[in-house]
Formats: sequence, structure tokens, C-alpha cells
Amino acid sequence: MTALPARPDLGQLRKQAKELARAESVALSEAQFRVARRYGFPSWPQLQAYVRRIAEYGPDVQHAYHQDVEHYRGRAGGLLASAEDGTPGAREAFERHEQPLNRTGALTVVAREHGFRNWRALRAHVAELPKNGEPFSRAYQLVEAHDVDSLTALLDEAPHLASARGTNGNDLLGMASATHDERLVRILLDHGADPARANAHGWTALHQAAYSNMPLIADVLLETGAPLDVSGRGDGGTPLIVALFWGNQAVAEKLATHEKSPHNLRVAAGLGDATLLDELVSPKGTLAPAAGAHREFYRPHSGFPFWRPSDHPTEILDESLSWAARNDRTEALRTLAARGANLNADVYRGTALTWAAARGHSAATETLLSLGVDVNQVGTFGGPQHGVGVTALHLAAQGDHLEVIEILANAGADLTARDALWDSTPEGWAEACDSPAAQDLLHRLR
Repeated sequence: MTALPARPDLGQLRKQAKELARAESVALSEAQFRVARRYGFPSWPQLQAYVRRIAEYGPDVQHAYHQDVEHYRGRAGGLLASAEDGTPGAREAFERHEQPLNRTGALTVVAREHGFRNWRALRAHVAELPKNGEPFSRAYQLVEAHDVDSLTALLDEAPHLASARGTNGNDLLGMASATHDERLVRILLDHGADPARANAHGWTALHQAAYSNMPLIADVLLETGAPLDVSGRGDGGTPLIVALFWGNQAVAEKLATHEKSPHNLRVAAGLGDATLLDELVSPKGTLAPAAGAHREFYRPHSGFPFWRPSDHPTEILDESLSWAARNDRTEALRTLAARGANLNADVYRGTALTWAAARGHSAATETLLSLGVDVNQVGTFGGPQHGVGVTALHLAAQGDHLEVIEILANAGADLTARDALWDSTPEGWAEACDSPAAQDLLHRLR
């Protein structure tokens, strides 16, 4: 199988078919079919459609690669959320196609970024994706399959695929950075993938490695010059911030050895940096100006609802307590509590205790309880279709965090508490989330 160049020429392909027809004494239609198959396409019309789309929209046109049309509907929602947050790349996409900031406009933008006039045309294209043979889709499938040898062979023939873009500007390097396979990342970098390149959300491969807690892949990207100071989804949304948001300590500590950026209170709390904490919040609870700076990043994807961080000192202090909890920083928890943080505050989608429980952090859970946090505090967590009216015990059950469940139960956690969205107990959450050990433990504790 031969790979097409970055700018395939339909005239040259027609010439190849005519020459083959003469050389093999076959009908032109048969020769066209053979040329299409040579380049990995099942038919001549599908090869023509691909080449014409590249010719009309240029090599930077986005390529469909996922076989489920709902994937693209979700990406449209994500693009809209980023645009509403003010992310430049997302807003520019709506402006480029003169579309309103609503769901219908987002569907049209995603379709046109792929080289189709409307959503219906993109949807029809995606329906044919498993068999249409397009090069980017083939490369993506090889990444998904961890097929190192075949991916190398394909990129040797078509190195431009390492720079091609999929939906919302995502490239193969970013996709590979979500895997546990640094070989894929190295192959793409060796074939010219740019570690500094961001998608429509301002998200780079290093952001993805931080999101997925991949310290080894972060190492590979940093070796090749991946930037640490790029903000995705809002000012201050650096790879380090993304890692700390999720409590991904391994990759956060890796990134922090290079740069603790930004230098605000939630970074100090998440890293457990006592020196930086003292610089940003005094023993009396007075905040330095930098404590609340660069906090426009607040959600890693559109599954979380819209919010706008404020510069109110109480919010900054309380939010930082949550970041200390999700990263299991017990000394930072004590420091922030002593300096005025509200132990039960639910600043944005999760109290300190619910985050500690969700991440399975026994030490942080015990510390918060010793400081007087309400073990049955009801709050929010994650996306609006996930955590409404939940307790820490619901989240510990979901994650199969047995030690945390026992700590909470011993502290008086209500085993019969029901959340506000699913009307389910912690044991029900364990069952629904396929956490059998937690389900068994909670059943025995009743």
C-alpha cells in the first residue's frame, strides 16, 4: 500500500490510471480501481472525493478518524464550551465560518473544518469511515492498536501525517500522548510532529500527558522542547495546572521540577510547597496579589459546567484547600485551614473531602476529618450529570477506595445517604460503577 502525498494531484492520479490501463490491457475503470486500492482506498470515487477535498480546503483541513458520529457531536459541544470560555482558537473557528455561538453553529463549524458544507454531509462521511481508507484515519487506528511497525512504515511513506489534524485540531501526537506507549510518541516526533502545537482548545500533547498522568511520556515531550507555559482552556491552564486539577501527582511533580507555573495559591497547595504557601498567604490569612492570579482555567473539558472564577480572597483560599486535598498534601491542608480556609466549602465541583475521597487519599481524608470537616457534607462533584447532592462516601464507593470508605464510616458517614441526581446510596453507586469490593464492604458495614 502506497501513501498519498500531502497535496495529492488528481490529474496525476488519472494519468497513473490511464498508464496502468494501457500497460495491463484492462478497462480504465479497472485501472482506476487498482490505483485507488494502491493508495488504500476501496474505490476510485472515494479516492477522488478525498483528493478534491484536500485541493479545495488545503492540507490543513481536519480529518475524521472516529467511527461514531456521536463523537463529533461531543466535539462540537466541547468547541462551543471553549469558545464561550473565550479560548482564542475556538472563537476563531466560529468567526472563520461566521457561525453563532450555539449548538447548531458548533455542528456547522465542525463540519466545515472537516471540509463539508454541513453537519449532514459530515455525518454521511463518518458513516463510511471504516471502509473509506483515508490516511489519517488509518494512522489513528494504528495508534489505537499500538502497532508500532505499521505506523512507522506509514509515516516513512507519508511523514506529513505526523502534522495532519483531526477533529478540533487534534493531531496524532496528542492522541498518542493519551496512551501508555511512549514508543508511539517517539515515532511521531521522529517524523516531524510538533510538541508545541496546540489544538482548538489551546491544548498541547504535554497537556494530554498531564491529563492522563503519563510521566514517562511527559519526559519524552520535554526532551524535545514541549513548552510548559502554554495555557489551554483559559489563562493559567498550563500542563502543570491540568495535572494538579486531577491530583495526578506523578506527572505534576515531574513538571514542577522544570517550572512551577503559574505561581498562585492553588499551585502552592497542590504541590504542597510550604515556601510558596507562606509567600502567598500570611498566618493571618491575608493573600498576596499573586495568590489568585492566572485562574481562568477551571475545567479540563465541557463535561464540567460553565463557571467564572472570581478574585474574592475567600474563594481563592477555599479553592486552594480543595487542590491540596486532591493532591494529598496534608501539611498544606493544615496550613490553609489555620489561615482561614472553610473546610466545607464547595467552590467549584467538589469540597476538599469529596476530592480526597474521589482520589482515594486516606491521609488527606483523615487530616480533613481531624480538622473538623463534616463527614456528611453534601455538595457537587464533576459534571452536572454526575455529582449533585453527593457525599464523600458516594465518591469513595465509586472509586472502590476501601481504606477511605472505612475511614469515613468510622467517622460517622451516613451509609444510607442518597444523592440528588440518581437517588442512590453509596452502595448503589458502587454497584453502578462496577466497584464490587466497595459494594461488598458497604453491605457488611450496614
